[in-house]
Amino acid sequence: MEQDSHNHTHHSAGHGRLNYGRAFLIGIAVNLLYVAGEAVAGVLSGSLALLADASHNLGDVLSLSLSWGAAILSRRQPSGRFTYGLRSTSILAALANAIILLVVTGGIAWEAIWRLNHPVSVTSGIVIAVAAVGIFVNGGTALLFASGKSDLNVKSAFLHLAADAVVTAGVVVTGIVIWLTDWTWLDPAVSLVVSVVIVFGTWGLLKSAIGLALDAVPEGVDAVAVRSHLLALPGVTGLHDLHIWGMSTTETALTCHLVMPGGHPGDAALTGVTQQLHHRFGIQHTTIQIELADTDEVCALTPEHVV
Repeated sequence: MEQDSHNHTHHSAGHGRLNYGRAFLIGIAVNLLYVAGEAVAGVLSGSLALLADASHNLGDVLSLSLSWGAAILSRRQPSGRFTYGLRSTSILAALANAIILLVVTGGIAWEAIWRLNHPVSVTSGIVIAVAAVGIFVNGGTALLFASGKSDLNVKSAFLHLAADAVVTAGVVVTGIVIWLTDWTWLDPAVSLVVSVVIVFGTWGLLKSAIGLALDAVPEGVDAVAVRSHLLALPGVTGLHDLHIWGMSTTETALTCHLVMPGGHPGDAALTGVTQQLHHRFGIQHTTIQIELADTDEVCALTPEHVV
C-alpha cells in the first residue's frame, strides 16, 4: 500500500513571495552603465585598476543576468519531462555565481602580484572619483537584494554586489593614499587584501550551492531531528528510505517509508504530519509511503545503503 501526501501550501505561497525581477532589472541596467563609464575613464586615465574593476563589474552584470533568469525559470510550472518544474535552476545560478566570483577574484589577485614587482603609474584623481561612484552603484544595488538572503540565489547576487562595493571602497582609499604619498605598491597590496576578504565571504556560498547541487540535506534542516520526529509518530514502528534535499534554493523536499502495522492512519493524519514538517523543519514538499509489515516480505529499500 502506498500513500503520497504532498504539501501544496508552499507552492501557492511561493507565487506571493517578493518578486525580485525589478531589482534584477535595475541592478543589470545600472551596473551596465557604470561598466561603460568606468571602462572609458580607465582608458582616458591610463588606469589598469579601473579597467580591471570594469571587467569585474561586467562579470557581475552577467552574474545578475544568470540569477534573474534562474528566478524566472524557477517559477515555471511542472511539465511531463520536468516534473519538478525548473526550480533547481536557482541552485545552478548560485553555484555559477560563486564560481564566477572566485575566478574573477583570482584574476585580480594574480594581477596584483604582478604589479607588486612592476609598479604602474595611476592618475589617482580620476580613479578616486570613478571608484567613489562605484561604491554607491554597487552598494545601492546590493541593498535591493538585502531582504532576500534566505534564498541562496538572491543571496549570491547580494554577496556579489556587496563584494564589489568593498572592492571599489578599497580602490578609493588606495587612490587617496597614492595621491598623497605616491606609494604605487599600495594599489596591488590592497587588492590582495580585498581578494582574501571576497574569497572568505564566498566560500560558504560555494559550499552551500555545491551541497544543494548534490542533493545534500539543506543547511538549517536537522536530519537527525526529522528522523526522530517521524519515528515518534503514533503507530510508527520503523522508518527507512528517508531522503531530504533541496528542490531549489528556497524549497525542501522529503520522501520516506513509514512502517505502521496498525494500519493506514488516514489522510487527515498524513496532512497533519506534512504540516508539522513544514512548520517545524521548513520542509515544503513531503511524500510518505505507508507499509503495514503484514507479510514476511521486506521492502527492498529498507537497508540504509540502498537508495
